Amino acid sequence: MKKKISFSTKGQRADIGDLTIYRLLANRYADAVGPFVFLDHIIPKVHSSAINSGTGGHPHRGIATLSYIIEGEDEHFDSAGNYAKVHSGGIQWMKAGNGIIHDETLNIDSKTGSNRTHAFQFWINLPAKNKAEKPAYLAVQSDDVPQKSLPDNSGWIKVIAGSYQDLKSIIPNYSEQFLYHIHLKKGKRFAISVDEKIEVAAFLPTKSTLLNDSEFQAGDFIEFDRNEGDIVIENKFYETTDIILFGGEPYTETIVAEGPFVMNSHSEIADAYRDFYAGKYGTINNQSRKV
Repeated sequence: MKKKISFSTKGQRADIGDLTIYRLLANRYADAVGPFVFLDHIIPKVHSSAINSGTGGHPHRGIATLSYIIEGEDEHFDSAGNYAKVHSGGIQWMKAGNGIIHDETLNIDSKTGSNRTHAFQFWINLPAKNKAEKPAYLAVQSDDVPQKSLPDNSGWIKVIAGSYQDLKSIIPNYSEQFLYHIHLKKGKRFAISVDEKIEVAAFLPTKSTLLNDSEFQAGDFIEFDRNEGDIVIENKFYETTDIILFGGEPYTETIVAEGPFVMNSHSEIADAYRDFYAGKYGTINNQSRKV
């Protein structure tokens, strides 16, 4: 049985510098999909020169951030002393835990020579017990992202987080979660089964696609019901299409989000701000660019 579609919506503009960004989650219909409480889509864009667009140093507590860089180069600094660049196809993952300051800069890819940028940033809500843990960080290059071909030469699937069949991401799981990038060739079809009560949403970054017999357009965010069933993706159009599919088990603890912090009570939000202003998150000591 095919899962029913609960709603579809578009994102809201939230641009930073030269980057055009659409905020898809939270939205007017949903505050979370499984453990995912935030999603920004940095839309595909061609740049005439290096851009160095970033948010500047800022704090987080209570979440893990996950940046998936489809095209471009993402440079990361944080107050725990972590530094890395990931290139097209790579992932930056950071557990903020009990507090960290980080700075990410998206640029054109110096490794591939491409002048295009295209990326996503997710926030993954941590269970209360993990919000008090020390920060952690992983940089995952494209070659280390699990990937396999789909049946019938239909395309491929990348496992950004969670697992699919024999593929398993190295991104830590604090609850059941999954994040897939599905690349489907024209004229092809792919189906995936979802268990009872699992929350799941799809996003179409660049092309129209059929999901469970309904046509959706580029830029559409689609959430499905929580009954057990299949999601059938059909590409009846003339170009290859991409689908971001993500979700997981419902987050059952209270969610209180304010600014860069996601906690379980208003008093914990107040604590997060107080500790930040008291300097307990540390500082980013080395802002010089590294090769």
